[in-house]
Amino acid sequence: MNAPTTPATVPATVSAPRLAHSLSRVLATAARVLRQLRHDPRSIALMLLVPCLMLFLLRYVFDGSPQTFDAIGASLLGIFPLITMFLITSIATLRERTSGTLERLLAMPLGKADLIAGYALAFGLLAVVQSALATGLAVWFLGLDVVGSAWLLLLVALLDALLGTALGLFVSAFAASEFQAVQFMPAVIFPQLLLCGLFTARGNMQPVLEGISNVLPMSYAVDGMNEVLRHTDVTADFLRDVLVVSACALLVLSLGAATLRRRTA
Repeated sequence: MNAPTTPATVPATVSAPRLAHSLSRVLATAARVLRQLRHDPRSIALMLLVPCLMLFLLRYVFDGSPQTFDAIGASLLGIFPLITMFLITSIATLRERTSGTLERLLAMPLGKADLIAGYALAFGLLAVVQSALATGLAVWFLGLDVVGSAWLLLLVALLDALLGTALGLFVSAFAASEFQAVQFMPAVIFPQLLLCGLFTARGNMQPVLEGISNVLPMSYAVDGMNEVLRHTDVTADFLRDVLVVSACALLVLSLGAATLRRRTA
């Protein structure tokens, strides 16, 4: 008599093809987004060159006070990629919806999670290039004085860019036009910029504002950069900051998949 099939083996045989199909759909979506971006040199320039240009200007704005650039350069190395990826991702995703591309894609056997993952993968690959260019420029050309490893700076910059991508995908669901997508920037980015500790230590803020800053992901992005700036080794605070930024990016991506709409109302 044949041995009975154990329950533990059934899910494995069923889920493996599903996982393979899902992965192929994610990769196909990412490849399509990258092909489209290849024909949009302005967006590529905004993603890859603008953060470098801002860091370059900042360095020579404080040409007579290099220590000022050292104090805030690492923080802005994480903030600039976050902002640019937020703008590009929100506008590009909204353009897909308003043109009807998103509706046609979701009419196919393509889940919302697969679509969001494909977008995140495509923009994430660009975020790797963007973060590497900005970090290399700041450390090896502009002379940013960092006590810790430049690779840790690159890691935090990459996570910040991925967080910006996730936020852009999320807010695009609530915008009806590209102009409205840009309007979300003052609501989503500017408060975090003011409360992240860039202008003053968060402990010096009014207690209510300090409490708000403690739940904003950009605060931990800045803290992570400052940990690398001041410590040679990986600290417990650095690990906390990296985990918080990563968790926020994953949470926002999940919310983006849940709120994604086929078309603009």
